[in-house]
Amino acid sequence: MSTTEQDRTDGATAAFSEAVKAASWEVHEHAEHSRYMQDLMAGRLDRAAYARLVAQQYFAYRDLEAASQRMADDPIGSRFVFPELYRLPALHADLDALLGRGWRSSIEPTPATAAYCGRLRDVAATDPGAYVAHHYVRYMGDLSGGQVIRRVVERTYDIADHAGTSFYVFDRVDPKAFKQQYRLRLDATPWTEPEKARIIDEVLLAYRLNTDVLAELA
Repeated sequence: MSTTEQDRTDGATAAFSEAVKAASWEVHEHAEHSRYMQDLMAGRLDRAAYARLVAQQYFAYRDLEAASQRMADDPIGSRFVFPELYRLPALHADLDALLGRGWRSSIEPTPATAAYCGRLRDVAATDPGAYVAHHYVRYMGDLSGGQVIRRVVERTYDIADHAGTSFYVFDRVDPKAFKQQYRLRLDATPWTEPEKARIIDEVLLAYRLNTDVLAELA
């Protein structure tokens, strides 16, 4: 993502990105400290349990990236369409490595994942604010804590050459720089106050839906 005029914020305007972060801190922490994530990070889960997480991510990103394609022509939503972030190709490769090439017939969404994907299809493909909320929760998390998860998983399951963790490898962006520019773009987008409130509400819902998926996996 390059810095453009639309990415520069007015210093007199409160940073919306900071408001989103502050409002979602508690639910974010709750997701990070779910039983499944604690067990994964402690190396207490077997390879099959990790593969189940990857399978659920596949369904979520299939619908989120379909929404991205729908938003490509939207004047607001298109500001947050970044093909360089797309995770589906990496998820295909990871599932090939973890489950074999016949994985499509062996996986299905859990009830919580189905609810999450239903929400993505209902709002993220048609409402730019809702799309940004879900996009923010997923990709900003992948670029942050996801990098820690990758290192732990590779060590726990003796994974070489990211064969099962390529989902966490962003080789087309610099994670730190991208996150900074993303926040600037979030701040510079001309949201109305009601839109900001709806986006924060949707961010909170997205975290809760993700936490429900982790709870089922546990």
